[in-house]
Amino acid sequence: MSEIWSSQLFWLLVIFGLVYVVIGRGMVPKVMQTVGLRDSQIAGDLAAAQAARDAADEAEEAWRKRENENRERAQDLVNEAKAKAQASTEAKLAEVQAGIDSQLEEAEARIAASRAEAAAEIESVAADAAQDIASRLASVSVTQATARKAVQEAMIHG
Repeated sequence: MSEIWSSQLFWLLVIFGLVYVVIGRGMVPKVMQTVGLRDSQIAGDLAAAQAARDAADEAEEAWRKRENENRERAQDLVNEAKAKAQASTEAKLAEVQAGIDSQLEEAEARIAASRAEAAAEIESVAADAAQDIASRLASVSVTQATARKAVQEAMIHG
């Protein structure tokens, strides 16, 4: 029985030795090389992803900068347009106001002329009435110049 055990033990050691040589010396280095290649590929992919992320961040920053500049230029254009519109409106208002002022002056001159005409007419009518009243009530004959002078004095004091 010891011969069976020793024979089995011998073949067990030979097979384990063979398995060690085939797996340990042949397959394990290839597996380790594959794992190393995979790790280096992953590291390369991560580096490329980081580089792409950095490039995207730079592109985004440049875009934001351009966008802010465009926004500032647009705001400047809006402000310029507002200023031009305000200046144009003020010029038109000044022109219209000048026209209104000249019309107002003309109207005031016409009113003053009409007022003077009316005062002269009233004075004339009052002088005629004063002459007529003096001749009817007092039977006194008054000249047109005297009646006009009396009416003028009454209008000044009254």
